[in-house]
Amino acid sequence: MARIRRILVAIKDTSARSMPAVQKAAQLARATGAELELFHAICEPVYVDALTLAGQSVRQLQKTWKNSQLERLDRVATKLREAGTKVAICVEWDFPAFEAVLRRASRTKADLIVAERHATRHIAAWALRFSDWELLRKATVPVLLVKTKGQYDKPVVLAAIDPSHSFAKPTKLDAGILDAATAITKALTGDLHAVHAFAPATLDIDRLDVNLPNLSAYIEVEAASHAQSAIDKALKGSNIRTANRHLVAKHAVDAIPATAKKLHADIVVMGAISRSGLKRLLIGNTAERILDALPCDVLVVKPAAFKNKVPRGQRGVQFIATPLVM
Repeated sequence: MARIRRILVAIKDTSARSMPAVQKAAQLARATGAELELFHAICEPVYVDALTLAGQSVRQLQKTWKNSQLERLDRVATKLREAGTKVAICVEWDFPAFEAVLRRASRTKADLIVAERHATRHIAAWALRFSDWELLRKATVPVLLVKTKGQYDKPVVLAAIDPSHSFAKPTKLDAGILDAATAITKALTGDLHAVHAFAPATLDIDRLDVNLPNLSAYIEVEAASHAQSAIDKALKGSNIRTANRHLVAKHAVDAIPATAKKLHADIVVMGAISRSGLKRLLIGNTAERILDALPCDVLVVKPAAFKNKVPRGQRGVQFIATPLVM
């Protein structure tokens, strides 16, 4: 993970009474010496007929709405500045929300995006275009998705790695996960842990021609031994002590949330990959289930060479013609 110099906070609701993402991003900015920007994209569609009836021009509407949002963000920024945080604000007419955030992050060369997680549980999120899920899939820089309130106090950081590549992660992604987890832990003076979930080997002994009652147990032991060797190799040279290395013989969907709950983790660092076709659906489903099950914040990182295909140009105002009533 590159040194954090610029943090972009995606503000979904500028009028919200509580903004956990902003508070935690500000804490990170102070800890790393990074610059902070509060960004809000105006994505609401403008109904042309209604606009005409109200006697407003497009420019008037854009200016009035944008200024209103800027005033709200400035009130938030002022409190942060009083606490010693260097803060900028920005409001743009652009849609959809996740693309607007990614475009802004690219223009400002942000090293980290911080966003607040929608509270709703997503059903079939790999098929639908939810903003936070698309943001995770397409962001080239790490994304901290904030799910909990309050600031970090010597947080427990859990790095979810897959050195056995049981769940089809790229080989170098684990290094990126550990790098990001280490950086966040150091900045927040936290406690770093690592978890490796592996699928225990299974064997249908009834199909064998030989009577080997202990074969299944033997294979499970071998699988655990292989997983242990993999995690030890992956963590060689790291500052994660043995007691903080967790090997769990379960699928990642169950193992990662369970370990996070057991440790009372504040942040789980995990990887995400974007693929097309059936593989994307399966991987997306797994990651989304883990994300929903985790009781804490999540820092998602991508492979170093990952690139997105989000258009660079802003879309501006989304106009919709009011349907005629017959």
